[in-house]
Amino acid sequence: MDNLDRSILDELRRNSRAGYGDIGQIIGLSASAVKRRVDRLVADGVIRAFTIQVDPTVDGMNTEAYVELFCRGTVAPEELLRILSAVPEVVDAGTVTGSADAIVHMRSRDIPSLEAALERVRIAPNVDHTRSAIVLSRLIHRSND
Repeated sequence: MDNLDRSILDELRRNSRAGYGDIGQIIGLSASAVKRRVDRLVADGVIRAFTIQVDPTVDGMNTEAYVELFCRGTVAPEELLRILSAVPEVVDAGTVTGSADAIVHMRSRDIPSLEAALERVRIAPNVDHTRSAIVLSRLIHRSND
């Protein structure tokens, strides 16, 4: 992957519906050269999917929280993945350093549905407890996927 490929990815992140000709004008390639590069990036697995991003608040998912997850003993990341994948309100999660075992980002329609989702996480056999922080206002959001 070279700088031209990175520039193509940057443009697709800004607008995944941009035409190859439009991208080519910005980065200095022909439309066909951009298409060949995009096709290669897809074939190589660099580009995993083309998708849309819907504003969660428009979709009714107005309540969000960041949750620290604390486990009993040592729990493999695969087990945490299994537990958290079963809860649709979990939109992002990762294992972390520090006292918590994982940080979980959750979105729900309201506080009662958030509470129900948290309870589904808490009752998992390996989960000891959680500590939640409900988001009051979003200041910055950058997506680098």
